[in-house]
Order: sequence, then structure tokens, then C-alpha cells
Amino acid sequence: MSGHSQRDAPRARPEVEQLKGYSAPLEGRRGLLRLDFNENTLGPSPKVTEAIRAFSTDQIAIYPEYDGLREALITNLESSPAGLASALTTAHVGLFNGVDAAIHAVIHAYGAAGDTLLTTSPTFGYYAPCAGMQGMAIEAVPHELPGFVFPLAAIRAALLRKPRILMLCNPNNPTGTRLPADQVLGLAAAAPETLVVVDELYEAFTGDSVLPSVDFCAVPNLLVLRSLAKTAGLAGLRIGFALGHPDVVDRVGRVTGPYDVNSLAVTAAMAALNDQPYTDAYVDEVIRARNLIVSHLTRNSVVHHVAGGNYLLLWPRRSSEAVEVELRAAGILVRSMAGKPQIDGSLRISIGTTEQMQRFWQAYQAIDSKS
Repeated sequence: MSGHSQRDAPRARPEVEQLKGYSAPLEGRRGLLRLDFNENTLGPSPKVTEAIRAFSTDQIAIYPEYDGLREALITNLESSPAGLASALTTAHVGLFNGVDAAIHAVIHAYGAAGDTLLTTSPTFGYYAPCAGMQGMAIEAVPHELPGFVFPLAAIRAALLRKPRILMLCNPNNPTGTRLPADQVLGLAAAAPETLVVVDELYEAFTGDSVLPSVDFCAVPNLLVLRSLAKTAGLAGLRIGFALGHPDVVDRVGRVTGPYDVNSLAVTAAMAALNDQPYTDAYVDEVIRARNLIVSHLTRNSVVHHVAGGNYLLLWPRRSSEAVEVELRAAGILVRSMAGKPQIDGSLRISIGTTEQMQRFWQAYQAIDSKS
């Protein structure tokens, strides 16, 4: 042993020292049926695989370029059945290393110590740590029970106090709570001093997007987050988008690195956006599987809640922790909601294909019927 005395490491900012970081138990999941993180359970389009295999060494050696991807996203949205309410340019689109990075950047750009972040409860667990990093106060309005209904009157009342940011997960993870697009736009229009951020990661499974009806010139305080993780199967490549008024997109971009999104993710995203029929077919299959599992749960009087998104909540007869452990032993991953307000004791089950949900149901029945 040397004669040096042990010294403490330097302390971080007080906000960070007090922070409980967001961590997801993501190790050891390979080879199991992944019904725990709402991912695409089949994988991406074959065109994505082809594009990655054809990725050249030249592209590895130079910094990525982004405008082509922004244009591809706009073209994809314009050609969707619902279309876009107003023309978008590349200045309306921000690119991020996953929507997690977009959430962090938005709150970094707009949230200061003492400001309020308004959201619902329970909701996606990453909003609160990002707000905490900035020293923001968090006002989380509970959903209305029964049914986890969106607390519209309470949110409207809270907006009168001019919070800096309103984070809306729509449909909400984990409750599936849905808010129609016209009501989202109404909240934004009524609170021009609040940045209203709509996290639309799961909208493809229910169709509540504001993009077919929003004019960002008229509602410049609205920002929409989108991803290719849940539908197109690119979760491992981390690609996220923010769509909004060019001034807002610009300000959020100022707190990110110039090359945060890597070239391989850009290439894969372009291929995924160019094969929308593949994504549409996967979404249709998930909706079929959701209907199937709900019919099983209903017929067997399993307490459950399903509303929006590619997931549902169910309350086992046995301990949810025990059921989660035994399902994992059977090769199936689900997510315990232990400790979360309103839904403690439940399991969140991601919806895969009809075949995968049949496998889940058989295993679940056998495990939950044990005395």
C-alpha cells in the first residue's frame, strides 16, 4: 500500500447529487421473448438489413449527413393516409440519438432551475430525471380513476400557472391513456407561454397524432416526438425525431452535439422509412394480437386495462413479482409496475405477434393458476 490517503471524488452539481437516475434493466434479454420494453418483436424490414450490409467503409470514415433523412421523414409523413396539415421543411425536423436524447435536449434547452415541468402520473419514467437535472419542479397530475382517464380539467387548471413545459405521452406509457388530437391542440393554444411536448412513440397503434392537423405557425409552442423504435424495429440503433416550429427545433438543437446521430442509424432509418408497407403490416399484426390477448383475458376474468399503444396492464392473482420471475424462467420477459402510483401490483405486457401472444397466454395461465 502506498502512503497516499484516500480522497473523495469531486461532487457533481447539487441537482445531480440528489438525482435518482433512470435505469432500465436491459441486460441478459437476448434469446427471450421480449414483452417488457414495447419493442418491435420481429425486427426491422429486410430492406434495413440490406442497407446495413451495404454500408461502405467510406461512410464510416466521414461525419454523417442528415438532410436526406429529414426529407425522407417528411415524404413518409406526407404520403401517409392522414397526411400533414401544413407543409414541413427540413427546418421543422430535429434528429436525435433516440427520443430519450430528444427529451433530454428539450428539457435542457427550455427548463431552468425553479421552472415547473407539468405531466401526468404515472407516465414514462425519463421525464422526471431530465427535469431534475435542471433543478425543475415536477407537477405530476394523477390520471382519473377508474380507467386511467386523462385529467383534462386538472391539466387545464395547472396550465393557468404557466408551467415552462407540459410533457404529454400520447398514448401514455404505461396506462395507454389517449387524448384526441383536437384536445392536445386546444391545450397548446390555451397556453402559449408553455412548451407543449407530445411524445407520440406509440401513436401508430391507435392513431391520435396531431401531425395531420397541426399548423406549427399557428401553434409554435407545440413539439412532437417520434421514433422508429417501436414500429420499425430500430430500437438498437437509437433514432428519434422532434417536429415543430423551426425556432423551437433550432433552440433544442443548440444543446446537442453536431453529430449525435451516427451514419449507420441514418442509413437504417432511410431504409425503414422507404418500406412503410413493412411497418404497416407489423402494426396491423400487433393490433390483431392485442385483440386476441384481450379476448383471452376477458373470457378468463383476468383484471386488465388496455387503451392505447402496443402494451396492456394486467393484475395477476398471485404476486406480480413472482409471476414476472416465473415467466422469465419460461423464457418470457414482462415488466413489473411495482411501486408505480395507481398501478402497483400490475404487469405491463408488450404486444408482439399473434403467435407470440398465444405463447405468452399459455405460459401465463399455467403460472398464475398455481396456488
